[in-house]
Amino acid sequence: MDITKGREVLPKNVKPLHYDLILEPDLETFEYEGEVVIELDVVEDTTSISLNTLDLTIHETKIVSGSKLISSTPELHYSEDTQTMKITFQETLPAGSTATLTQKFSGRLNDNMAGFYRSSYKSEDGTNKYLATTQMEPTDARRAFPCFDEPALKAEFTITLVADKDLTCLSNMDEASEKEVDSKMTGGGKKKAVTFNKTPLMSTYLLAFIVGELKMIETNAFRVPVRVYATPDRDIEHGRFSMELGARTLEFYEKTFNSEFPLPKMDMVAIPDFSAGAMENWGLITYRVVDLLFDDKTSGASTKQRVAEVVQHELAHQWFGNLVTMDFWDGLWLNEGFATWMSWYSCNTFYPEWKVWQGYVTDNLQSALALDGLRSSHPIEVPVKRADEINQIFDAISYSKGSCVLRMISKYLGEETFMEGIRRYLKKHAFGNTQTGDLWSALSDASGKDVEKVMDIWTKNVGYPVVTVTEDEKASAIHIKQNRFLRTADVKPDDDKTLYPVFLGLRTKDGVDEEVTLNDREGNFKIKDLDFFKVNADHSGIYRTSYTPERLTKLGKAAKDGLLTVEDRAGMIADAGALAASGYQKTSGVLSLLQGFDTEPEYVVWEELITRVASIRTAWIFQDEKIKDALKAFQRDLVSEKSHKLGWEFQESDGHIEQQFKTLLFNSAAMAGDERTQNAAFEMFNKFKNGDRSAIHPNLRSGVYGIVLSNGGAEEYDVILKEYRSAKTSDERNTALRAVGRAKSSELIKRSLAMALSDEVKSQDIYLPLAGLRAHREGIVALWEWMQENWETLVKKLPPGLTMLSSVVALCTNGFASKEQMKEVETFFEKKSTKGFDQSLKQSLDAIRAKQGWLSRDGEDVEKWLKDRGFF
Repeated sequence: MDITKGREVLPKNVKPLHYDLILEPDLETFEYEGEVVIELDVVEDTTSISLNTLDLTIHETKIVSGSKLISSTPELHYSEDTQTMKITFQETLPAGSTATLTQKFSGRLNDNMAGFYRSSYKSEDGTNKYLATTQMEPTDARRAFPCFDEPALKAEFTITLVADKDLTCLSNMDEASEKEVDSKMTGGGKKKAVTFNKTPLMSTYLLAFIVGELKMIETNAFRVPVRVYATPDRDIEHGRFSMELGARTLEFYEKTFNSEFPLPKMDMVAIPDFSAGAMENWGLITYRVVDLLFDDKTSGASTKQRVAEVVQHELAHQWFGNLVTMDFWDGLWLNEGFATWMSWYSCNTFYPEWKVWQGYVTDNLQSALALDGLRSSHPIEVPVKRADEINQIFDAISYSKGSCVLRMISKYLGEETFMEGIRRYLKKHAFGNTQTGDLWSALSDASGKDVEKVMDIWTKNVGYPVVTVTEDEKASAIHIKQNRFLRTADVKPDDDKTLYPVFLGLRTKDGVDEEVTLNDREGNFKIKDLDFFKVNADHSGIYRTSYTPERLTKLGKAAKDGLLTVEDRAGMIADAGALAASGYQKTSGVLSLLQGFDTEPEYVVWEELITRVASIRTAWIFQDEKIKDALKAFQRDLVSEKSHKLGWEFQESDGHIEQQFKTLLFNSAAMAGDERTQNAAFEMFNKFKNGDRSAIHPNLRSGVYGIVLSNGGAEEYDVILKEYRSAKTSDERNTALRAVGRAKSSELIKRSLAMALSDEVKSQDIYLPLAGLRAHREGIVALWEWMQENWETLVKKLPPGLTMLSSVVALCTNGFASKEQMKEVETFFEKKSTKGFDQSLKQSLDAIRAKQGWLSRDGEDVEKWLKDRGFF
């Protein structure tokens, strides 16, 4: 398959070598003036130059070859569809020469969090203040200035920013000089022009520049300065954790990769309006505030872990993505999969007590398997043709499945061999561009194994298998067969042609055999003692395993007898839950399995137990109240005793995992109607309401808000809304905003929905008040009605080519679970353009279809099981 076929890319007649870019933003009018001088290598004789621009006004264009002016009035042809400008002139630029293209232009600092944009924060007196910042990935450098906006067209950049003298100016490199200049913007006056040192060879999507009022802290604990910046309304000391971790991580990566960080400094900046979590711009990483600034007095253990993972993810990109870059966006997974895997690898080195590889099984692996179990998923290496398709592949396949494939290959080769392959890859391709095959070749080189043959099947095909295990006691063997897994349980012969190399990771009493692999449709494997075995030890393989009910019971017993690792137990529960949801097993069998884990001692396993109960309750959300109450009672029965035993008081001596364990069980028990935990939640809340801010521990804040809103009314709602408006940190504000949707009365639902589109909620946070509404049927119905009524406003506020609209469409549709509801969604979008979010809409419809199938298969089965066990 030629994945380059049909790509909309720029002609190859010229190639950029160096950009000299001057920008002068005005933070009052939100206009900016710019001039770019691009030095070009002329590859073929040509009378035209094509490059990317979007939403810019070009005032002047001239082309010079050597010292000769070729044209100062060339013809400009703009294509809105391909976001390109073609510059045509009379005289030919000869191949082998160099030419210079100069353009003067102006643009607007938009409020879409793309390109060169504005971000706002409140000053002490409550007025709005602004800074200018950037987000270029994937294809928005063209919104900031005319450029050759493709990852393979690397060049060097010299950036100059013109700004008021009291403002901070930042870019990828350190400052080279500063001088006084006359402003070109309305009104003139004197400003400073800050010029930065020339960058190494790099892609346009990694460029960054920021102009604004910023505070800063710095450390020299690493070879080059590491700094954290934030706007004046933030406590800059909250950046200390990330700054110190950043310095340690850079040092660790230099040693691990045997490759020096090539830039003279590392700046990390908290941006008030930011659509993603963070962006790895080389030497100038930008973050959502909540993912960089951390205050251990007001935030819990899970927030600390999230911040650490984001920082380590972005710093891994400085090598993997920035130093070595994929040659086009179908290789996005190379960047994201590796940075995700590396953040867990380094987190595990720095914080072994966090046990992140256990969490990997319930987090990354499950999100990859969930999305990839839909027919509307896509391969890891996904052919992308156009700019407006690229944003849709920043998903659980590129990040989570990509990282799971790397985890699988690192287990297969051994971690040290894998790392040696990575070192060779980085050394060979530094400052260049690669395709997936280059990584396989470096890993083959280091290991002596044919990695490409094994791994190409995993990256070039959509989906993964379910491995069915049956036993032949006479032959003392197991029979294993692989088939495509689909959550919708409707696999057709055409869906099931790919045969994966399945690493069976066979656990027996003798240990784990990592060598045994199923390469065909089915095969027999000898086992010395059938009394105990388990496939996919530690769940590093990307597949589901389906056992007979008898074997599942034996594995449940083996779990209690200590024969299975934490990863094995959590992964086994995840597989059983997913297989029941898609018709491979009965849901009653899963409920029995979950019940058998009531003495389980480990947090990660409980996290998966509770996730699986939640997925059943979510699918049953539109069913009869008595069944829903019975499922709630089942959850209460499962978790309450354990929660009471662990308690919900926190001591200094509580470890990172223990804190999260208490939180998980407390929230789960109270949400299932357990009286003791609910009363405790209301008691904490009432003290908090009366002014005792320490009454709710940061770990419990989210749960307590959710509990009081699910069971309370307007009074509780107003307290939490006030907290959103007045809390000091982003984490506290976000927790309050995320909770408001939990309120169930139609009046309060209306208020939450109105907030989402009000000026009070930043566009980056629009999903927060919506998310809680998916927890109850009233909210799911109201979300859908609200989206239909406000469709035009949403499209205007969240442009379809960017990522936010996709998230809102998914939030407002995938809570449904019936054929009629699915038809309603299909009908609404039938006559609308779904460009920019068609993938997430298909995935939503697939998810509804899967739930509907599950209910029709197992509705009676679940009801009978609950009745037989006295839950109603």
